[in-house]
Amino acid sequence: MLRGYFRHRLRQQAGDVEDLTQEVLLAVHNARHTYLPGQPLTAWVHAIARYKLADHFRAHGRHDALNDPLDAAMDVAAAPDLEPAQARRDLTLLLNQLPDRQRLPIVYVKLEGLSVSEAAQMTGMSESAVKVGVHRGLKALAAKIRGTR
Repeated sequence: MLRGYFRHRLRQQAGDVEDLTQEVLLAVHNARHTYLPGQPLTAWVHAIARYKLADHFRAHGRHDALNDPLDAAMDVAAAPDLEPAQARRDLTLLLNQLPDRQRLPIVYVKLEGLSVSEAAQMTGMSESAVKVGVHRGLKALAAKIRGTR
């Protein structure tokens, strides 16, 4: 993931790709106490990679590259084929923090596409309880993503 991110930006400097990858891995290890377990890991690592890349550009006199937006659409840490798996993992981590009465309705109705009545049968909840669980669960997920809970 990191090698792909750096390879995309340092096309002419293949030797620096591995050095920057190692620097990021060391920084992740040294700063692991600052990671908040409830937050997506990939975003945290991506931020560290961006700072290391900016440091690299400054050290090598590439001030023009510092003005480029590092967060453009093509500037994601993961290779495109890894993004769905990483998003799924991050979503699973967030969903696992919810109680079953909120998590299960979201999984069945929003992720698996079941109807409210089908989800009610699968969970043993009433249809209105499934609707309430989806609503409250999505609200709780939004709060967790914003970091307010």
